[in-house]
Amino acid sequence: MRWQKRILSMIQERQDKKVALAIDTSTNDVPTDLINNIVKLFETLKPDTTLIQADYKIRSIAPVKADTIKYFTHGKASYTLVLEWAEQEKIDTLFYITDVTGYIYEEMDSVNFEMFWLVPDEFLPKVPFGRAIKIAS
Repeated sequence: MRWQKRILSMIQERQDKKVALAIDTSTNDVPTDLINNIVKLFETLKPDTTLIQADYKIRSIAPVKADTIKYFTHGKASYTLVLEWAEQEKIDTLFYITDVTGYIYEEMDSVNFEMFWLVPDEFLPKVPFGRAIKIAS
């Protein structure tokens, strides 16, 4: 229950910030119930959160809603477009639910916003920047 409380307080602390939640949809081999619960948490606590669904391209940008997520099976993910979008939109905090196996341009070694990688796996990989939080159940 530790990570749940942490995410809860992180959302609450950012009520006056521009927040986005990105989901890596490159595979359907993910704990969808866990991801949907996190999305519902954002939907309930911070309904003005923007939800980005992306794999190797951005599939959708919409208000946060748990029942709209569509997963694919190709396994190809790139984070660059989402990170560039967040920069252009002047996002204060980006939460990204992913296994952190996707591609990032080598030149991109930092971002100018707060970044949290929410990893739904027992293995917590090294992230290129920002902070990784294990959300495995």
